[in-house]
Amino acid sequence: MTKKIAPHRFPLLPLRGTLVFPHMVTPFEVGRARSIQAVEQALMGDRRIVLAAQHQAAVDEPQPSDIYTIGTLCEIKQILKMPEGQLRILVEGLERVIVHDLADREGYYEATISVPEVDFEEERRDHEVMALVRSVHEHFQEYVRLSKKIPGEVVGAIKAITDPGRLADTVIGQLNVELEEKQQVLEIFSPFARLERVLGVLYRELEIVSLEKTIQQRVRKQMDKAQREYYLREQMRAIQKELGEGDDRASEAEELRQKLNKAKLPKEARAKVLHEIKRLEKMPPMAAESGVIRTYVDWMISLPWSKRTPERLDLAEAERILERDHYGLKQVKERILEFLAVRKLAKNLKAPILCFVGPPGVGKTSLASSIAEALGRKFTRLSLGGVRDEAEIRGHRRTYIGALPGKIIQAMKNVGTKNPVILLDEVDKLGADFRGDPSSALLEVLDPEQNDKFGDHYVDVPFDLSEVLFITTANVLYSIPAPLRDRMEVIEIPGYTDDEKLQIAKGHLWPKQLQNHGLSAEQVRISDNTILKIISEYTREAGVRNLERMLGTICRKVAAEVVRGSTKPVRVTVNNLSKFLGTPRYRHTEAEQEDRVGVANGLAYTQLGGEIMPIEVTVVPGKGKVTLTGKLGEVMRESAQAALSYLRSRAEDWGIDPEFHEKCDIHMHIPEGAVPKDGPSAGITIAVALASALTDRPVRHDLSMTGEITLRGRILPIGGVKEKLLAAHRAGIDTVLLPEENARDLQDVPENILRSLQIELVEHMDEVITRALLPKVESDDSQAPKLPFLPQSELPAETWVGDQQ
Repeated sequence: MTKKIAPHRFPLLPLRGTLVFPHMVTPFEVGRARSIQAVEQALMGDRRIVLAAQHQAAVDEPQPSDIYTIGTLCEIKQILKMPEGQLRILVEGLERVIVHDLADREGYYEATISVPEVDFEEERRDHEVMALVRSVHEHFQEYVRLSKKIPGEVVGAIKAITDPGRLADTVIGQLNVELEEKQQVLEIFSPFARLERVLGVLYRELEIVSLEKTIQQRVRKQMDKAQREYYLREQMRAIQKELGEGDDRASEAEELRQKLNKAKLPKEARAKVLHEIKRLEKMPPMAAESGVIRTYVDWMISLPWSKRTPERLDLAEAERILERDHYGLKQVKERILEFLAVRKLAKNLKAPILCFVGPPGVGKTSLASSIAEALGRKFTRLSLGGVRDEAEIRGHRRTYIGALPGKIIQAMKNVGTKNPVILLDEVDKLGADFRGDPSSALLEVLDPEQNDKFGDHYVDVPFDLSEVLFITTANVLYSIPAPLRDRMEVIEIPGYTDDEKLQIAKGHLWPKQLQNHGLSAEQVRISDNTILKIISEYTREAGVRNLERMLGTICRKVAAEVVRGSTKPVRVTVNNLSKFLGTPRYRHTEAEQEDRVGVANGLAYTQLGGEIMPIEVTVVPGKGKVTLTGKLGEVMRESAQAALSYLRSRAEDWGIDPEFHEKCDIHMHIPEGAVPKDGPSAGITIAVALASALTDRPVRHDLSMTGEITLRGRILPIGGVKEKLLAAHRAGIDTVLLPEENARDLQDVPENILRSLQIELVEHMDEVITRALLPKVESDDSQAPKLPFLPQSELPAETWVGDQQ
């Protein structure tokens, strides 16, 4: 049964994180616009307002569903306006109410409420109520005694309350419990049931407070024990000092001093370590910094300040090791032997900083290991790919938790000598971000004039790196910062030729794969022609990594046959190679088999080696439009424009209509349009193809060319001569036109290639056109094209790996 209070509609103020019970006088601040409007509306009436809690305190603009339906009807006793527009009000709880409906007025909520009637005749007998009230009083006083958080005047006021409902509301309001639990008590309308619920909460809170007090006492006892032990330990230290006896810390310090004497540190480093040992000796064992100091001293003592590895200065032995491990690489081997020779004559020679630059798979990393063995030094490798933090090179300062030296000092500790060979791999892939620039930190490491006093942030004293032989590797030079590149002696390692790959496969890769797969040379044999076919049709690389994988694939398939019980020796030939490796994956561009108009053979150089590059030009009637296709780069497009301008300037000399640029459209195309192409070396080839198309004179199909052209027709030198000549030889070209200034590069070309090719050096475009273009002839379509391959009967005889040459 419920009754209505007239008037039955009141403004409602949602509460966040708090509750107001009946008979409680509570101050709180009001800051939300909707809440301020509700207070002002109540002040305009009889100063009564409904207070109800929100389900979630984080909701700034609660909806009716976000507000509990049981609240408290309150009267506003005082109000104070704050400077920032907020209100501070003092309210007194009057009655529990049920919120039946919430209406959204202009800026506030208005609630329709009812107050439940409780039939006291149905309540328990008086002595039961008195027992419950007395029990609540006793337990609340015990709670106050243990928690010591409730003022004494509040305790006295509660002690005077005998009404069970009011006592329950007052006690629950003073307990430190969750809002949801207080709301559950607010929703109990029976005073007796409400008081029973509060007594249960009191029981639980008493257990929690008692447990907290026990934990506090235990912690306090432990702290007292630690302080007592520290005091006794200090007393014991003083007594031992008076008796002349040492403790464990003193013996530890003495042990560190003995290690320091054996390490033979420089004067500055020794003084630094002695200072730290004295600090450690005076420091309490429980001090957090003692572990940091001990770690630092251990690092300093373990570094190779004066320990060296005896060098092998025998040039013959060093040359034997280098030749054993690597085929070719003449320039690198000569540089190492020169260093050894000078080292033998001048003992104080500073080690060079070498940088091996070349495509992947040519043996840069393994070469560094062979150099260390040839010199008789210890070897370690540091991978710099993706390193972005300067502290990786210079280390962290000891103020940071878990600080360590940089990679250079760590490498020196690992090898344990002052003169190792350290390989800094992938130096071209260093990064930089907000943590610093590692390449800048390497400037000191790789400078022979500075690295004798290298400063690591953790070590904090200069460390001598001048006797270290640093070798860096990179795939490209342009990504290495110029100051760092200037400090290194760059040695370019080009890609291997097919003949070099064949020798590497026969002398290194094939025996290694046989051993790795448990096979013998009698069980499986492979011919030279087969290896050459693998190189040309199953791999496309400058190095030999994929070649080694292909040889490993063959060995795996043979091993599987052996395990199945086959005892017959396996011969891998050109004809059965697809059985082991499948269909060929690559093909090399073939030269034209007949003289054609508008088609000239150029030569290109990539990281994978040289390639022949046909350039096609077609001239059709038009208005002078020039179209360039084949995914050409900006430099190649400029070369085409230069070639076209040169021909326009010499049109009459070559029998070309001087106004062809107004009457014809020109389309130049380079096949394999998906592959990007750039560079100036195709300039003379473009000019020859244009001249052929404009004069209708065919270009020699057995001739290829390379060179940069100027507007005056001069031919400038280009790069990659060795690789381009190898590509011409592979494509069946007889004659190659090279710039005159590239004559010095022919000494790097193998003798067999030079003998098989007719190399003509040219200085001007006039010479190129004269030698490349044939007289104009009538086309003969009936002539059958030549076959691009030899008949099977004319193939050279097989030569088998392992046979006597």
